[in-house]
Amino acid sequence: MTHPTALINVMDAAARKASRRLVRDFGEVEQLQVSRKGPGDFVTEADRRTEKILFEELQKARPGFGFLMEEGGAHEGDGSGERWIIDPIDGTTNFLHGIPHFAISIAAERDGELVAGIIYEPVRDELFWAEKGQGAYLNRRRIRVSERSTMADALLATGIPFGNRPGKKSFAAMLDSAMDRTAGVRRMGAASLDMAYVAAGRFEGFWETALQPWDIAAGIVIVREAGGMVSEIDGRSNMLHGTSVLAANQRLYDGIRKMLMDAVRERKLKLTE
Repeated sequence: MTHPTALINVMDAAARKASRRLVRDFGEVEQLQVSRKGPGDFVTEADRRTEKILFEELQKARPGFGFLMEEGGAHEGDGSGERWIIDPIDGTTNFLHGIPHFAISIAAERDGELVAGIIYEPVRDELFWAEKGQGAYLNRRRIRVSERSTMADALLATGIPFGNRPGKKSFAAMLDSAMDRTAGVRRMGAASLDMAYVAAGRFEGFWETALQPWDIAAGIVIVREAGGMVSEIDGRSNMLHGTSVLAANQRLYDGIRKMLMDAVRERKLKLTE
């Protein structure tokens, strides 16, 4: 299937409409109005404007859907059990610093199950998308997770806890182990794109703790439809409401998960420490 479904088209159209102003804002990043929510956690006028456009466009296309949004919180739908999960700018700090690595992320959830998602990177015009049972795509090209099966050849991505977020000690343990055993670790600053890159075979795996549902919802669908595996680092499957996420190709998933958990256990830590 190289032609997007109606659901994907709705998300795509909303993201592209919102991104037009977003790209202009990025070009004038020094003039953006910025307020500070916490250490390293910024919200901009661009965030709010992008989310507003997404909300309006998606509500118009699917009036019965509910919403879960980073800035606007939860909005009830008509009781049908369908809702959008939205991150208007994943990679806000990159955006504010003029680093062209950020994305709009939208997922569709039905009765608690993630059924479709898109991750749109507007600077490079890369649209990663997937719907359950239909495969994963980058623009109109089918994508698959990588076939690498040797840890020494694996390139991983991660996110570093900052400010007063928990998990710094366990992260340091996991990072030490990953640096010793893999081809390298990247910290790109946008979890949705890290997961999209796993789906496209650019990374073999990605892990992070203390994320929010809107950071990973679309990526979960896309990685799975690309043939990858997604869980919490400890193997549980409550990623949207748990403490961590691990995405990897099938050949390396078990090895990466064991490597990370062994590193935490050897230092007698918990993932939240």
